[in-house]
Amino acid sequence: MSADPHRRAERRSISEQVADSIRVYMQQHELQPGDRLGREEDLARQFGVSRPTLREALRLLSSSHLVRASKGPGGGIFVAATAEEGIGRTVSASVASMLQAQSITIDELLETRMLFEVPLVGLAAQRATDADVERLHALLAEGESRPDDAALVGSVDERLHREISLIAGNRLAAAFNAWVVEVLQPPLRELVAPAVVESVVVEQHRDIVRAIGRGDPAAAERAMREHLVYVRDLVAAIDGAGDG
Repeated sequence: MSADPHRRAERRSISEQVADSIRVYMQQHELQPGDRLGREEDLARQFGVSRPTLREALRLLSSSHLVRASKGPGGGIFVAATAEEGIGRTVSASVASMLQAQSITIDELLETRMLFEVPLVGLAAQRATDADVERLHALLAEGESRPDDAALVGSVDERLHREISLIAGNRLAAAFNAWVVEVLQPPLRELVAPAVVESVVVEQHRDIVRAIGRGDPAAAERAMREHLVYVRDLVAAIDGAGDG
């Protein structure tokens, strides 16, 4: 005989509440990936629920990439990601599946990237500290050291975009932008490889970093838009050649 559906719904609701409480606890204590939350039995006692209810709450958190379990001596429940990182990973997994199923196109992802990264770089230009600008210049110098090395320039490009998102200071926007880079970059790099001119990308990086260093949001947004339009035009040209 199956369990009462009302009881199942109530149990599920309690598990969701416990999951929310654990999220709040993680944020209030500013826990970082790798920090230990405790053993299952300790957490059940701490949050005043049975171990089956706690396990369901942990399953929900695990599906959001926020916690992980480790067995053996010194094991227990550990933080896998911060709340904003968890958002990025969850969206990344969903969008990667959509891209694989061809229910979303690279053009749509590029458009989304434009919507996020142009205003983000403007914020970065307003908020960048001297230390932030130094990190960007270090990345720029790495790309400039071998401007024709496709693998190096591609790696610098990915790290530069991530760093700019972090400098912008909006953690939620940075989390959402992270999935664009994570999901879009590998297939995009493979697609445009025959047409991209790495030295052009390096020059575009230079314009973006210089604008941020000057604290010029308008110039930074213009440089980022030109960079992303260049990539979009490459994709369009390759698609057009394939249709011909």
